[in-house]
Amino acid sequence: MITLRKGKEQDIELIQEIATATWPSTYLDIIGQAQIDYMLDKMYSKGELLKQLMDGHTFIIAEDGSESYGFAGYSIVGHEERIYKLHKLYVLPSAHGKGVGKILMNEVFNQVKEAGASSLELNVNKHNKAKDFYLKAGFIVKESVKLDIGNGYFMDDYVMEYKF
Repeated sequence: MITLRKGKEQDIELIQEIATATWPSTYLDIIGQAQIDYMLDKMYSKGELLKQLMDGHTFIIAEDGSESYGFAGYSIVGHEERIYKLHKLYVLPSAHGKGVGKILMNEVFNQVKEAGASSLELNVNKHNKAKDFYLKAGFIVKESVKLDIGNGYFMDDYVMEYKF
């Protein structure tokens, strides 16, 4: 049975392991290994994840007994407008099709709604199959963005939004 728990500082290595295991199957054909390595180093270093936790990001870990299957991470980005952002949602390839992503997504919905969110936003690569998952969950495409992330790399994303 899948259970969820709040991620803590002690879970940083686990979050890194899941990201490292999921990114190649998700992004290799889209952005290539060099950009994957750059982005993982930039976004999932121990220091960066610790900073995110200290800045109020909430991480949710999905597991079954001692097996961890995925995680989600979100934070508030617009205090006055009560806008939250889903920064991360990754499920190990071996757990795809088991409903883990849906369980994590529903928990994020529940937590931000309970906190008084007006909307939940996310960025997804335009060629990532997860875009269909988010559309099915009720998100709409709000805009298209191309973000310079340094080192000559860009993120070519849709910004998607779910209104409460």
